[in-house]
Amino acid sequence: MEEAGAPHFPFPYQPYPIQEQFMQALYGALEHGKVGIFESPTGTGKSLSLICGALSWLRDHEEKRRQEADRLLQGDVGTSLSISSSLSTTTSSIPPSSSAEPDWITDFVQKKAERDFVSKLKDEELRRKKREDHLEMIRNNSQLKYALKRKSCEDDEAVKLLQLSKDPQEEELNNPEEELIVAEYESDDESKTKNKFCGGDDDDEDDLVEEHVTKIYYCSRTHSQLAQFVHEVQKSPFSQDISLVTLGSRQNMCVNEEVRRLGSVQRINDRCMEMQKNKHDQRPKEVEGAKRKRGVSKAVCPYVGAQGLQTLRDAVLGAVRDIEQLLSLARETRSCPYYATRLAIPPAQLVVLPYQTVLHEGTRRASGVQLKGQVLIIDEAHNLSDVLSCIHSSELTGAQLCRAHSQLAQYSERYRSRLKAKNLMYIKQILFVVEGLVRVLGGKVGQNPHSQTTQPETELLTINNFLFKAQIDNINLFKLCGFIEKYAGTGVTSHTQTSHTQTQSANKENRRTEGLNRYLQTLQSSQQPDTESPPGQQGAAEDRELAASPMMQVEGFFMALTNTNTDGRVVLHTQGSVALSSMKFLLLNPAVHFSQVLKDCRAVIIAGGTMQPVSDFKQELLFSAGVGAERIIEFSCGHVIPPENILPIVLCSGPSGQELEFTFQNRDTPRMMEETGRVLSNLCNVVPGGVVCFFPSYDYSRRILEHWEASGVLARLSSKKKIFQEPKKANQVEKVLNEFSRTIQRCAVDGGALSGALLFSVVGGKMSEGINFSDDLGRCIVMVGMPYPNIKSPELKEKMAYLDKNLPHSGGRSPGQALIENLCMKAVNQSIGRAIRHREDYACIVLCDRRYSRPATLAKLPDWIRAHTHTHTSFGPAFAGLRRFFMEKKKQQQQL
Repeated sequence: MEEAGAPHFPFPYQPYPIQEQFMQALYGALEHGKVGIFESPTGTGKSLSLICGALSWLRDHEEKRRQEADRLLQGDVGTSLSISSSLSTTTSSIPPSSSAEPDWITDFVQKKAERDFVSKLKDEELRRKKREDHLEMIRNNSQLKYALKRKSCEDDEAVKLLQLSKDPQEEELNNPEEELIVAEYESDDESKTKNKFCGGDDDDEDDLVEEHVTKIYYCSRTHSQLAQFVHEVQKSPFSQDISLVTLGSRQNMCVNEEVRRLGSVQRINDRCMEMQKNKHDQRPKEVEGAKRKRGVSKAVCPYVGAQGLQTLRDAVLGAVRDIEQLLSLARETRSCPYYATRLAIPPAQLVVLPYQTVLHEGTRRASGVQLKGQVLIIDEAHNLSDVLSCIHSSELTGAQLCRAHSQLAQYSERYRSRLKAKNLMYIKQILFVVEGLVRVLGGKVGQNPHSQTTQPETELLTINNFLFKAQIDNINLFKLCGFIEKYAGTGVTSHTQTSHTQTQSANKENRRTEGLNRYLQTLQSSQQPDTESPPGQQGAAEDRELAASPMMQVEGFFMALTNTNTDGRVVLHTQGSVALSSMKFLLLNPAVHFSQVLKDCRAVIIAGGTMQPVSDFKQELLFSAGVGAERIIEFSCGHVIPPENILPIVLCSGPSGQELEFTFQNRDTPRMMEETGRVLSNLCNVVPGGVVCFFPSYDYSRRILEHWEASGVLARLSSKKKIFQEPKKANQVEKVLNEFSRTIQRCAVDGGALSGALLFSVVGGKMSEGINFSDDLGRCIVMVGMPYPNIKSPELKEKMAYLDKNLPHSGGRSPGQALIENLCMKAVNQSIGRAIRHREDYACIVLCDRRYSRPATLAKLPDWIRAHTHTHTSFGPAFAGLRRFFMEKKKQQQQL
């Protein structure tokens, strides 16, 4: 094995020097438990560098552990690790005895501790060996003949369950009223079945289920980015040796077409949980002659079964698959990939998952993600602070509040006599809190929220002041949230308090996050009319009920209000009626929720193509979370393209000498709009292929295009480039991009009057992130003005005030002012990073605003762009440089 100072990095090809530097820095960060901020531009092989660097460390780390364990078990403890030193951590916390113990007692205690330590090592080695043998067996498909037999049995079981759910005699045995209030515990047998999903029937394999091996969690922003990462793993030298599992939401991973057709996330989640509950609630038929009561048939999911999940879990661990490949396999085997992938987490070495699954504590717990002592890689992390704030923020409308109150009030009234006194008290408290929230919006429960009028205004309150205003400051929201999360899923009546005590103890932790979903189903069922739905309409009615419940949002808002008073604010928006009015919890301190992640993980790697500027990032997310400067390392590599393939220009004035400064006061003047049109016209005359022009906002884009159409500028531009605009709807983006691409390709072949296409887009819009304008699609990126956020926004004002009060001032600017500048430049960096996507690519970047020439602003550009940026106070030299740049590229292409 290579020495720790010079690790060996398997790579599918000869890596670039910057890739080797990246992997070396990454390896060191993981080895020493650092928090690393890694910046690597798109086109430099960032994903492959992350994979090979991180998995090389994991390989070496596991090998070191094996060698150290072997040395201990063989008695060779004089090298890197000794038993006594291993035990020192445990014994150092024990206070010394007041009187010296006899030597024989000290020796006995020491030897016993050593024996226990060696016994533990032996157990760990035995479990590791069994786990590796099991994985090897999976990869060799030695269980294939058993899998088919198990699957066949599972299909028969599913058919029987579905037949039972449709049996009219069985339907009459069910009493829907009792089921609303009876605890929804799992039986002991069901619990045992669940425990065997991962390990079969052997107790030894059950031990393997609970143990989480050392692993790497990789998270990114979208499912498409996760799929791209998995494809890179498949191309890497580790593809045959690594056990990888990809996690996703039910909406992305469900293979039950009946459930998938529901569309929305909440409806899919609710229906899935309902079908699992129905399976657990299957009851034996009552004795013959007993009174039959009419009930409702219950559908169960045929894709969830112990043996089926075991088969699919083994397949997940045996080969690297992305979500699409996993879904295809799941449909073939008729097994649920959502549950199978979660069962595969403990033995997996690499877990690929979305941001929300790992950054939200409740979702982590529900998914079975354990970060203690593990490695976390957060990719595309330029907006990590915003993501954390968004995940932990919550919004409620008046209509949702009134609907929630109506549902819960009807449930409470209908089953008042059957509810335990304590649980009835909590339900009344929930009703009281909801009434207070409606009152804050100027309404009153029990009346039509659409008919209750309010004065349009916006008010921002601290958490405590909001609680006082709603008159709910005397309610313990922690206990209320605990009731909703815990007891709602396990039943709220005394009817089953003693019959399932042991089951509650065994399964409480796994069921706790399901409690709210089951509670929502209870509330929805309580609104069912006593009369039956007309034939053929029952399914539609159930769908409406699943979509109608707002209690998930209510519970989320309750949880948000449990934050510390200084860490958040509540924004009240009244919009003319209570139904349209809303309240939003705004998280001001994302570090409070990120700190536990940083504390639990062995190492955290925060990576992105454009991480600049990182000063506020470190201050707001790392230092505020208690991370010391000594634990943080930064690495930023250049681009793989040669310097002559990029031409960044800061343009301070236009062709007529008009100074370019798109301040709020100047940008709407006719002179500024006309000058911007002349700049674009000149650029389109010399730039081949595609030009992408970014405006600072949708509103300004609309105004300047209307002015250009009236003044004839658009007509001049369309004589050289076919014009496209960013669509208003997200589902139209792909269509516009395809037509944009086809136009550029057609113009390159035809050689007519049109030299390509011009695309108008917006910073922070649908085409400023995640879109690839490589080669001829993006030969020139034009940035019009500086996209500063709206400083009049009450949310942004409060965020600035919070930073000014809680963060240190530096560089002559307050933290709030620095936030505005950094938000602007992060958006700029993301937009201009759409071009130059590989080593042979080339493009020019034109920053149209003299304010970009300020040293403090230039410093916030990525290093590989800033190093080659030219500032031109007049248009002539800038245009000459642009013309020369593209003429040289044309000559080079002709010589090839």
